[in-house]
Amino acid sequence: MSGPGNEELIILNRKLDELLNRYIELRTECKELRHGNEILKGKIKDREEQIKELEIKYERVKISGALLGEGENALEAKKKITELVREIDRCVTLLNR
Repeated sequence: MSGPGNEELIILNRKLDELLNRYIELRTECKELRHGNEILKGKIKDREEQIKELEIKYERVKISGALLGEGENALEAKKKITELVREIDRCVTLLNR
């Protein structure tokens, strides 16, 4: 039984095998990309935490410099201290309720 129908079936089977192989490759690649994406999201989160920590340290350095009387930072430090005192007062008020 070697006819045109049999040859078409062989060609279709070959194409189906190729499509299945390509599908498996793409699934694997997709899984790897998702894993890589999760890793990168974790790194971004770590960097954001580092940035926040550095911003806090920078603010502390600016305030301590201002308290030592270093120029324009002195006014900014006084404002920050005033804000902190107000925040403490609000907290004390809430605790006294």
